[in-house]
Amino acid sequence: MYFVQTVLDALALGSLYALVALAIGFVFGIMRLVNFAQGDYITIGAYALIVPGTAAAPTLLFGALPIPLMMLAVVATVAIVALMTERLAFRPMRRANPTTLLVSSFAVSYFLQHLVMLVYTSRPKSLDISHGLNTVLNFGPLRVQGTQIFSLGVCTVLLTALLAFLRLTPMGIQMRAAAENVQVARLVGVRANRVIAIAFAISGVLSGAVSLLFVMQTGTLDIRLGTLPVIYAFFATVIGGMGSLAGAVLGGFIVGFFGVFLQAYLPADLRPFRDAGVFILVIVMLLAKPNGLIPNSTNRERV
Repeated sequence: MYFVQTVLDALALGSLYALVALAIGFVFGIMRLVNFAQGDYITIGAYALIVPGTAAAPTLLFGALPIPLMMLAVVATVAIVALMTERLAFRPMRRANPTTLLVSSFAVSYFLQHLVMLVYTSRPKSLDISHGLNTVLNFGPLRVQGTQIFSLGVCTVLLTALLAFLRLTPMGIQMRAAAENVQVARLVGVRANRVIAIAFAISGVLSGAVSLLFVMQTGTLDIRLGTLPVIYAFFATVIGGMGSLAGAVLGGFIVGFFGVFLQAYLPADLRPFRDAGVFILVIVMLLAKPNGLIPNSTNRERV
């Protein structure tokens, strides 16, 4: 039964990593850009829940709303921030070399992080926005938090909605074509600016949902809230295949499962080195499958 409990915990964590990895994959698939500001999108979404200030017990802003409205407000805020960074920081450098774009993403991340520090200070804050979802539910010997069930539900809804969007809508088909080969897609009439802007907006929506779910589960706000999820999500995209959206989701669940099982089954003295185990997993996967588990056609061509 301990194994089943561990699987449930891994599913809940893996779903969050899958969403962040998918956000990274949407932008990378089209622009070949690893947007390191993705973690700051998550941080901004979390801090949008409170009124700017320095109090350790902050006044709720969006966090005072019912859960559906709260999620809508946070997601909309982060999507707008993502669109603004695309328009102001990345679009003017669209034709620059990949190194310049990478440096630009670091600069955007640095700016957003210090902007949050300026408005909210860097002091960690406690926050309860669970609206009772943090209650532990007992199913025999299993103990499941309501926030874990909610996270799995949100992940399922978002992944289903994105799959339907990519498969059934004209814009989704254009985004899939651009992810395969943006130059050829432009030749057949795909508007690159619109597709890239929508990719950033989707990455903002996913990051906003993740920020809300993380705060609901942890009950804390911190300036580095989005750093660790993005690092693990980047590992997930490498494992699944850079530029592959299905690979990003698969990699997110693999990283989540691997991390939780290491935490559960490693000897107590070795548990502080759990992250090293994840790094080893990435190295082994790169040696065995350099293009990831589900590489797209562009990755296959490059190798």
